[in-house]
Amino acid sequence: MSKLFLFIIPFFFVACGSNGSILSGESTYKQKFVDDNNCSQIIDNEFIVMCYDYKLKAVKAVSYTLLGDLMNEQNIDKRPSFYVEKKLESKNRISSTDYTNSGYDKGHMAPDAAFDWSQESLDAVYTLANVIPQAPQINRIAWAKLERYVRDKAEALGELKVVNVPKYGQRSSRMGKNQMAISKGYYKVLYNSDENYEECFYYSNKLGVSAQNDVLEDHAVSCQSVTN
Repeated sequence: MSKLFLFIIPFFFVACGSNGSILSGESTYKQKFVDDNNCSQIIDNEFIVMCYDYKLKAVKAVSYTLLGDLMNEQNIDKRPSFYVEKKLESKNRISSTDYTNSGYDKGHMAPDAAFDWSQESLDAVYTLANVIPQAPQINRIAWAKLERYVRDKAEALGELKVVNVPKYGQRSSRMGKNQMAISKGYYKVLYNSDENYEECFYYSNKLGVSAQNDVLEDHAVSCQSVTN
């Protein structure tokens, strides 16, 4: 995915403290969503941390920290291939063939364009445990716009913590031989407690929806509403 550089005026700041934000205490969004009680297995590859669910055959959350001075450090062009997550037992894994003729993209939770500053970091986000089925128009246009905004925000703040949280239904649709769950939508949580900043977005995961006229601000939500 090519990078575009945007000059964006922040539009949705939340002052943390008395508003009940998670940032008002010692806990963080990572601790809320990447937790042994919420995850069948936590996979940490040094660059991103994934909360994986065996029943869903998918991630429930992906957490990472972006450093602003690395966002344009190298920008490696050649993208690696997706690979099976070897830290998972075979019975709990998905494969690229689960996406064949599904109509869905392999949608990164931790995006490649934010980790292309070294080959090791770029390889780390191509594990299939870091992707979920995403509607193509959302993945390629609307979600990509948000990812650019996040990189710009990391540069502006110097450091930005991010947690991606797919939202699943009680009876999620399934796809592929391994019966991977398809999320109803997905949240992206941005925060930096030192700067008293948090911002959250939600995108529905609907096939066939045009994103040509998508407006970033329309996806802003209260961070207190974020849930699996």
